[in-house]
Amino acid sequence: MSSLSSKPDKILVVDDSPDNVFLVKTILEEEGYIVSTAENGVSALAELETSTCDLVLLDLMMPGMDGYEVTKQIRGNKSLPFIPILLITAHDSPNVAHGLDLGADDFIRKPVTVDELLARVRSLLRLKHTIDERDEIDRQRQDFVSRLTHDLRTPLVAADKMLMLFQEGALGNLSDQMQEVIDIMARSNSNLLAMVNTLLEVYRFEAGRKTMAFQPVDIPNLLSEVVGELNPLAVDKGLALHLKLSENSGKDLVMADRLELIRLFTNLVGNAIKFTDNGSVTIRVIPA
Repeated sequence: MSSLSSKPDKILVVDDSPDNVFLVKTILEEEGYIVSTAENGVSALAELETSTCDLVLLDLMMPGMDGYEVTKQIRGNKSLPFIPILLITAHDSPNVAHGLDLGADDFIRKPVTVDELLARVRSLLRLKHTIDERDEIDRQRQDFVSRLTHDLRTPLVAADKMLMLFQEGALGNLSDQMQEVIDIMARSNSNLLAMVNTLLEVYRFEAGRKTMAFQPVDIPNLLSEVVGELNPLAVDKGLALHLKLSENSGKDLVMADRLELIRLFTNLVGNAIKFTDNGSVTIRVIPA
């Protein structure tokens, strides 16, 4: 039984011998499996295109398209989910290893015994269920992150617009100190919004694969932004937060993903503040 759907597992038996098909089909159906059959490789591939299954029992030596080619075709079809393949081969077949190299998962030799057949079927179905459950968990995780980024983006966009109104003086004049605070808040919100947009794009189009957006980055300027945003945390703990730059530290730009560097330095400096009980935290920029 499939652990995801609680439905009987479906097994496709592929063999050009009607007697072999009848024997294997009878054994499997007595165990509660749903069994479909195909008499050759072409029919088997057509069956998988229209109705997927949980396991393929595949005779290795068939006229026309043999079991090797069927295995290769199944593994090469990226539109199919993972389907375990159990090769059925004669005692004297010398090249079972080739079938395993092509992507088959196990093999059983003729004449087939009931106990061994069922044991190998159960083993491969456990593998199938484990992989299906893993893929389902990954799909749910990606769906959760995608929904979360959508939900995060809305208030961040609203906050960005509100901070812009403050900066433009639409809500009244600001003192220099308030203007500086609003600028830091706006910059921090803008960085966070950009990160959320990047994360949303990754999960929408690349299924979790992150591509770096390289651009010239002024490291001292970027660190100044990070220090300005994290300084309130240091002040709240009674710590002094210092950024010390050398004379030549601002002359060269670095090719990097700006948002990833902000994330990196924010985490590093934030952890330094978090785990420093008293005194100060100093960030030094030393040219290579």
